[in-house]
Amino acid sequence: MILGRVSGAIHSTINHPFYDGKRMLVIDRLTTESKPTGKYLIAVDTVGAGQGETVLVIDEGNSARQIVQDSSAPIRSIIIGIVDQITLDERHRPRPPSRSEAKLHDVKDVSNPAKS
Repeated sequence: MILGRVSGAIHSTINHPFYDGKRMLVIDRLTTESKPTGKYLIAVDTVGAGQGETVLVIDEGNSARQIVQDSSAPIRSIIIGIVDQITLDERHRPRPPSRSEAKLHDVKDVSNPAKS
């Protein structure tokens, strides 16, 4: 499953008959910290998600076809839930890089201006 945020909608006048009457939304993919990854997908909305809401998306065709109960549906991504809250335990929260990791990635140490 993918965590995402609704950022827009797709409107089409000519499309496959399967999509008649279905809402297609643009979903920005998110990290578990709710930060955008820079990637997006288009998904059929089955839950009435709105602009800016955080959603759960299945991005696998066979699973999506099972949800719409149509084995021949031309579908890959489908919104299956609206997220109310995300809670991470300590071991899954991101930590700032150590000084040695920061040096490996050419990250400037701004905590001590004299070193810059």
